[in-house]
Amino acid sequence: MGATLSDRQIVEPAISQQSSAGSVTGVSAGSSESGWKAGLTLDFIRCADRTELRRSHVGPLVVQRPLYPEGDVCHAYLLHPPGGVVGGDELRLEASVLEGASGLITTPGACKFYRSNGMAGVQSQLLVVASAASLEWFPQENIYFDGCQARQSTTVKLDRLSRFIGWEINCFGRSTADTAFHGGDVKTHLQVQVDNKPALQELLRVRGSSDINRISGLRGCSVSGTLIVAAGDCFDAGWQQMLREILKQTDGFAVTCVDGILLVRYLGDDSEQARDGFIAAWELLRPVALQRSASVPRIWAT
Repeated sequence: MGATLSDRQIVEPAISQQSSAGSVTGVSAGSSESGWKAGLTLDFIRCADRTELRRSHVGPLVVQRPLYPEGDVCHAYLLHPPGGVVGGDELRLEASVLEGASGLITTPGACKFYRSNGMAGVQSQLLVVASAASLEWFPQENIYFDGCQARQSTTVKLDRLSRFIGWEINCFGRSTADTAFHGGDVKTHLQVQVDNKPALQELLRVRGSSDINRISGLRGCSVSGTLIVAAGDCFDAGWQQMLREILKQTDGFAVTCVDGILLVRYLGDDSEQARDGFIAAWELLRPVALQRSASVPRIWAT
């Protein structure tokens, strides 16, 4: 489904030799000269003894058959067959978890933003979690290649009785392949609302190495990430200290709590290190936040 990378004239940096189910709002199906327009709507609904998934999509943004490794929790794997985002592409996801339902969303691979043709590539997610419902949001990392123009946003809307665990990991270039991010224009926006009131706002703009090296920016690091745990008043200072003890063996992690939302942040140069740390935190916190032991999605092992 969809075009291959070669069909789309993607310019990837050269590697150094030294190294409610319905249509998604505002999305028209298919491709055009200005890029792919794709949207996906997911509704997680509690039915009898498990959560069912209703979905609709336009363009090349789809979800595989829902999986139930835990019995009642619905695991959904998002797929974008074209494999990357170029200038003019728009990918929009709207996911709603209705009262009493439980969902987990992840992806099989990183989302790659390639060198721009002059337009911005857009990826946006709206995640809405109702009262007595839970959502886990675990996408693989976003990779921004040199010369890309990207707009990436995630909005999480919660009820005071809903539960949410999720992360975002952003990589500027690929340090392992010696393809640094020297220039471009990347804007990311991560926000959480509780009862329609802002609880967390994170804005980041990177236009080149000067922003990466700035003390008030990424402090010379190429990878940043945030893990969010919103579960009421489950976690006191003792839990924060326990997390710090687990993560202290690896540089780059910090643990804070803002208005009842527990945050684990990473700033470093290794996306796998960030993800491994977040998974360790999730395995510790999930039994308390969701009353479930951690069930690692099988696709993470592939």
